Amino acid sequence: MKPTEAPIPSENKQRQGSDHYIIAGPCSAESREQVLATAREVAQLGINWFRAGIWKPRTSPDSFEGIGSPALEWMAEVKKEFGLRGAIEVANARHVEEALAYGIDLLWIGARSTVNPFTVQEIADSLRGVDVSVMIKNPINPDVELWTGAVERILRTGLKSVFACHRGFDVYGKSVYRNAPLWELPIELKRRFPSIPMICDPSHISGIPSFISMISQKALNLGFEGLMIETHRNPEEALSDKQQQLTPTQLQKLLDSLQWKQSHTENADYHNRISIMRDAIDEIDEKLLDLLSARMETSMRIGFLKKENNLPFYQYDRWSEILRHCSSHAEELGLHEDFVLKLFSMFHLESIDIQGE
Repeated sequence: MKPTEAPIPSENKQRQGSDHYIIAGPCSAESREQVLATAREVAQLGINWFRAGIWKPRTSPDSFEGIGSPALEWMAEVKKEFGLRGAIEVANARHVEEALAYGIDLLWIGARSTVNPFTVQEIADSLRGVDVSVMIKNPINPDVELWTGAVERILRTGLKSVFACHRGFDVYGKSVYRNAPLWELPIELKRRFPSIPMICDPSHISGIPSFISMISQKALNLGFEGLMIETHRNPEEALSDKQQQLTPTQLQKLLDSLQWKQSHTENADYHNRISIMRDAIDEIDEKLLDLLSARMETSMRIGFLKKENNLPFYQYDRWSEILRHCSSHAEELGLHEDFVLKLFSMFHLESIDIQGE
């Protein structure tokens, strides 16, 4: 898509031929010049939403924690000059009040706030009766119930424009990502709230530019409705998260390289064929459940036999033998070994529970 000299944002159209939401801008609003210059380049990409951190919740008090309220004036200038809708993070009722006074269009609740129901409720109470878009990021820890509760608190305010945002999770141990994606959690949240658009934040998941394209594409492949990507004119000079921000030129290359997915199709042949395949899947699933039931019943009989002979329920040699067999057979069948081992580990744990009872 070629940059335009004077982009005119539409209600939902974020890029030509797409109804996806694209939100871009720097991690932090650092100066008026930086904000306006970055917004100008973002607008030239045909993007409607401009993000910038005004108040920054940082781990260390010695880190840059944002300009604060004065930066709201710069966001208002961005909206007036380029027609871009502003998006900022809020962490309390005062933030909400100030943001609304400056006409900010989208307020997001950050990962550090989502973990605290008191904080979310305070924000929700301050939003009653107002007309603004709100986005709830996943909590730092991998807890879909906390995320669900935060979404429910915001929905109960009566707001009509509510989004969820997947920015990855802090998990124990090493990871190639800054925040582990754990895709099953946003998928589960989307199942619970199918009408709420799911936005992916590949910048915070990736932590470095080289992963952003892959994470963005996977989100689109999973049916996510949009992306929020940190964009800075000169990432090396950024006061926060310099290692994960893209330049506007890099952002354009990324967006042009992505394979954008349709939300639906009217192709009759597709609907006929997928209906047949889904019926086949349902039939296979029923057979799997029957086999699982038979497996657990056998585990119960094994448990009684071990009890009669005063033997422990868990036997390391037997479990090692099962793992070896599953690993070998998975390869023969063309199945991913990790998937098969995870699946049988769940079967094994359930079997131990049944025998223990």
